[in-house]
Amino acid sequence: MASIQYYDVILKPVITEKSMAAMAEKKYTFLVHPQATKSQVKEAVEKMFAGTKVKSVNTMNLDGKTKRRGMTYGKTAKTKKAIVQLTEESADIEIFEGL
Repeated sequence: MASIQYYDVILKPVITEKSMAAMAEKKYTFLVHPQATKSQVKEAVEKMFAGTKVKSVNTMNLDGKTKRRGMTYGKTAKTKKAIVQLTEESADIEIFEGL
């Protein structure tokens, strides 16, 4: 397995009502690379967003959904989601501002 660089770890933010409500507690949700570890997610967030300090990282693997097109069945790709808890004195992540 090739090593994953920090800029390849975070794929995109998750924008849902539940994730927006968790931002009040400084919890941010991201889709991450399926082979990324918690320590790699922590390093990526601290390097990509200046002034942030990560308190904890929770990850979850999500299976692909079963889809049907006509008579054939298939599955969507597996994904991995990470919920990042920032410390109290940490700066907020700017990409979520104004949402």
